[in-house]
Amino acid sequence: MEKYRYDNRSGQWRKRTAIKLRGARQLAGIPKRLIFVTAAAMSAFVTQFVLQHSSRAPEIHLSSQISHSPGLIAGVASVIDGDTIEIHGQRIRFNGIDAPESRQLCKSASGADYPCGRRSAQALDAFLAASRPTDCTFVTWDRYRRFVGDCRRADGANVAAWMVEHGQALDWPGYSHGAYAEQQASAEAAKVGLWVGKFQTPWDWRAGHADNKAPAVSQPLGIIKRQVAQSYSCQPRRTCPQISSCAEANWYLANCSWGGKLDRDSDGIPCESLC
Repeated sequence: MEKYRYDNRSGQWRKRTAIKLRGARQLAGIPKRLIFVTAAAMSAFVTQFVLQHSSRAPEIHLSSQISHSPGLIAGVASVIDGDTIEIHGQRIRFNGIDAPESRQLCKSASGADYPCGRRSAQALDAFLAASRPTDCTFVTWDRYRRFVGDCRRADGANVAAWMVEHGQALDWPGYSHGAYAEQQASAEAAKVGLWVGKFQTPWDWRAGHADNKAPAVSQPLGIIKRQVAQSYSCQPRRTCPQISSCAEANWYLANCSWGGKLDRDSDGIPCESLC
């Protein structure tokens, strides 16, 4: 059955097919240039829309990487220096403290120079060796993309607190907000470690040594070789001639009631013929 539609212009009834043909003729009458321009504009709009949305993808991906939190890292630590260790290939900076740099020298009680940076690393190595593994909880990333964390030995001892309390590192107020101020006051009063003589704060020392502003990224600068398996005991009591290594001497100093006898000048370094 054919369908008709009333055409107001002609005043006549027309078949729908005729109306469609007339619409097609009107479309054919539109300039081809206008059709081309319209199509080109739509194509440009679509292209711009796709590019804008696709360009955001890398930004989102990068943001997710930067904010990524690795959580807990645990394992046997290699000491880089007095405030940095490495576990499973990941460099870890202790949160809130600063220790002397590996090449830094300090003054002993007698005014003689001694390698306080290396001694800080040795003290840390002995402390960690006494109770493995070391667990580090993520806090943030520093500007060198190092993991900054709060670390503890297997027995729960806070590594940063121990280092400050024994004068082997300093509370870093700009980052710790005074978290280790009490331990530092105790170390200063007891004149242990750095406090037995004179020293420059690590951050001031770095400021004066431009080549030390960025941390080393190659071999560990602190303790490279170690005896992984050690079994020390506070009994029987020992003297320096009976001790075979600096790591062993540091363990006695940190864990035995008589350990202080190994550090005659109270500079935090036991058996200086070994250390």
